[in-house]
Amino acid sequence: MDAVGGAGGAVVVDKAGGQAPPKTLVDWALKILDTADPDEKARLGDLAATEWLRGAIPLPYDPAQPARAPPDRPARSDAVRLLPPSQAPKLGKGGSAQSRLAMLHSLAHIESWAVDLSWDIVARFGAQLRMPRGFFDDFARVAQDEGRHFAVLSARLRELGSHYGALPAHDGLWDSAMRTSHCLLARLAVEHCVHEARGLDVLPTTISRFRSGGDEETAKLLEDIIYPEEITHCAAGVRWFRYLCLRSLPSDPIAPPVPQPKSQCSELLEGRTGDDNKTSQAVHDGLADKPTEDINSHDEAVQQVGDGLARCSLGDADEMAIIERFHSIVREHFRGPLKAPFNAEARKAAGFGPAWYEPLAVKEVETQAIEQSE
Repeated sequence: MDAVGGAGGAVVVDKAGGQAPPKTLVDWALKILDTADPDEKARLGDLAATEWLRGAIPLPYDPAQPARAPPDRPARSDAVRLLPPSQAPKLGKGGSAQSRLAMLHSLAHIESWAVDLSWDIVARFGAQLRMPRGFFDDFARVAQDEGRHFAVLSARLRELGSHYGALPAHDGLWDSAMRTSHCLLARLAVEHCVHEARGLDVLPTTISRFRSGGDEETAKLLEDIIYPEEITHCAAGVRWFRYLCLRSLPSDPIAPPVPQPKSQCSELLEGRTGDDNKTSQAVHDGLADKPTEDINSHDEAVQQVGDGLARCSLGDADEMAIIERFHSIVREHFRGPLKAPFNAEARKAAGFGPAWYEPLAVKEVETQAIEQSE
C-alpha cells in the first residue's frame, strides 16, 4: 500500500490498484484502525499526522455525514501471539540478554497498541463531541509519536537478531479502552492520564536496567526519544480532561455541555452555587463567542480557554471540583489503587500534580475510613 500526494491531500493506493481516499482525519483514523500489519499501521499513522498538521487534510471530520463507529477492537496481525495477561511470560529485570530482549519486545508491543489507542480517541469521540481542532492536532501528534516509538523499538529488535512477534505478548492492553469506549472523560482519565503517567513512573527504572546490562543504545533510545515524548502524551490527557470540565460549565459559549451518560459521566460541576460560579464565570470572560457549527473556528477554542485562564486563577473550589471528578472517574473505571512510587518530577512536567494522583494510591474504603475518623 502506497501514498501519493494530490491537491486534496494524500491518497492511499492499495496493492491491487484500487483507491481509498480518506477525506478527513477521522477517515484516516478509521483506515489506520482497520490496518492489521503493525508496521503499515505506524507508517499510515505517520503519513496521516504529517498531512493533517501541514494542512493537506482540510477537515477533522465531515459534519454532513454520520460518523462511522470505530471497531470495538482494532485490526491486529496474527504474527503476534497474544495471551491472557495471567499466562504471559515474566519479563525479568534485565539481568540477562534474554530478559532485556523480552523487555524490549514488550515495550514495542505497548507502543503498537498505543498507536491504535491514539487514533481510536480521534475516531470515536472527535466528531461525536464536536471537539476543537486542537484536540485533533494533539492526538495526531501523540499517534505519530507512538508510531515512531514502535518503529525505533522494532528496528532495535531486528538489530539484536529478533523481531516484533518473535515472542508472545499479553492481550490485556485494550481492556481499559473497551471499558471507557462510551465516555471521553473516562478515556482521558484512565488511558491518557493514569496509564501514560504509569509509564513515566517505570521508564527510568527500565532505562537503568538496560544500561546496567550493557545495552547503552537501547537505554539512550528510551531516554532521549521515548521518555520526553511520553511526558507530552500525559500532558495532552490532562489538558483535554480540564478542557471538558471547563466546557461543561453553563457559562461556556464555545460549545454545549458534553453529552455523557448520566450514570457514569454526569456533568462535573452540577449543583454549584454562589461564589463558586463567580470564579467559573471569570474563567470564561476571556472567551469570544464562536458558532459551534463552524468546525474550522474550533481551532481557537483551546487558546481561548488558555487566555481566559491566564487572566485569572481558578479558585480552590473550581480546581478541587475538577480533581475530585478525576478521582471519581478513575475509581469507577480503574481497578484498584494506583501503584507507588510515583515519578513526581515527570508528572509535574505533564501538569499532573500530587493532588491528582496521591489520593488514588489508597483504597477507597481506606479513604472513607480516614475521612470518618477526622
